[in-house]
Amino acid sequence: MAKIHGKNTVVLLGGADLSQYSSDSQLEFTSDTEDTTTYGKNSHVFDPGLLNGTGTISGFYDSTAVTGPRAVIKPMVGTKVTFIHRPEGTGSGKPQDSVSVVVTKYTQTHPVAGQIKWAADLQFSDDVNSAAQ
Repeated sequence: MAKIHGKNTVVLLGGADLSQYSSDSQLEFTSDTEDTTTYGKNSHVFDPGLLNGTGTISGFYDSTAVTGPRAVIKPMVGTKVTFIHRPEGTGSGKPQDSVSVVVTKYTQTHPVAGQIKWAADLQFSDDVNSAAQ
């Protein structure tokens, strides 16, 4: 089993490369379930439903006016954009997930004794394309 270091991860949101501002990202792939239990059963019976998923990106605030996370992500809240996540970095044959997302939230955290941090929450919209780069 080959272990891959997270430092090579690449994240793009709406065409903007946010990797240099990001320190954490997460993708969650989920499925709805339908309760199809009928009379006479002692336990629930479930069938799979629609696929779903969410993503988060977070990192350290950068005040760069045009390319920093605040300048790029804040205007995307409430819009649908393309999210690309490359857990092993960029390169031919490496894994990549690409999906349309609705940017549902942008957060800034301002601790008195630390760096300003930011986070963005993403709701998947449609199928995830998990083809290699």
